[in-house]
Amino acid sequence: MSDQPAVFPFTEVVGQDNMKRALLLNVVDPGIGGVLIKGEKGTAKSTTVRSMNRILPFRKVVKGCPFRCEYGREDRYCPYCREKLEKGIALEEEEVRMRVIDLPLSATEDRVSGTLDLEHVLKTGEKKFEPGVLAAANGNILYVDEVNLLDDHLVDLLLDSAAMGVNYVEREGVSFSHPARFVLIGTMNPEEGDLRPQLLDRFGLSLDIKGERDVKTRAEVVKKRVEYDMDPEAFIAKCQKDLDAMTQKLEEARSLLPKVTYDDSIVDAIVSVTTHFGIDGHRADITMLKAAKANAALEGRTQVTKDDIRATAELVLSHRLKRRPFEEAGLDREELDSCLQSI
Repeated sequence: MSDQPAVFPFTEVVGQDNMKRALLLNVVDPGIGGVLIKGEKGTAKSTTVRSMNRILPFRKVVKGCPFRCEYGREDRYCPYCREKLEKGIALEEEEVRMRVIDLPLSATEDRVSGTLDLEHVLKTGEKKFEPGVLAAANGNILYVDEVNLLDDHLVDLLLDSAAMGVNYVEREGVSFSHPARFVLIGTMNPEEGDLRPQLLDRFGLSLDIKGERDVKTRAEVVKKRVEYDMDPEAFIAKCQKDLDAMTQKLEEARSLLPKVTYDDSIVDAIVSVTTHFGIDGHRADITMLKAAKANAALEGRTQVTKDDIRATAELVLSHRLKRRPFEEAGLDREELDSCLQSI
């Protein structure tokens, strides 16, 4: 049995297919830019994100490195790993599973980015860095529940680090930087306030979810949850094969992604869609192409099709659409299909 704490299994989450797809796409290609999940309480937002711990793929890291640097990627090594290489010290390889790292709402900037021990620097001339949450998040998923309640400057810090792949800390003229490549996932209840529009746009994908309304589906949710609560370990053991299969599917998709190709017609279709829906800037176009490629890889294909655009367009565009006050969020699927058919 796994030594991981018992968490409701990802493969047993009923419905919410768009949410699960958005999460999986970001695992296949972390460059998509994370995902913001908005929804009323009790819609399995936090449960689904935390359940990913049991399906996330394994990755090769430098053994003993506090930042879990990606083994073999010298251009992404931290100062400690680079220093060892310069001294001729061989780095050892270790395989670890990606993890979901929680960021508490009460976290301070120092707790997030880490701190420099200035007294140690003055006494010895050597930099001493105490790693923060961003160090633990490197190569992993960083999860912020109720992200709309987090201080704006911390959200900015997280988004900047996620975009650059580096955490840069400076105190009193002394600086330190380390790799911070992670997938940022935020969940929130819109009833408790929203994010600033400029922060919304920085998330690669976004979606609004609601509780299931179908009677049979709601009944299935209840039955699975009660069965899990009665004996979590037995419930997890029963679906372990499905969990392992999902891990393998993600690992295969990540390996396949560099081989996924697309032609000019796909780029034209994406640009036509974003133009049709009046999307500003080019971030949405680039994100949709990345998401479409990741979707193809997830489905085991090496060629992007219009179906990949259909599967990802709403996730990419829903938070970037211009809406009038009180207008419902979301993308008109019929309008999207009509747009794609006309290309």
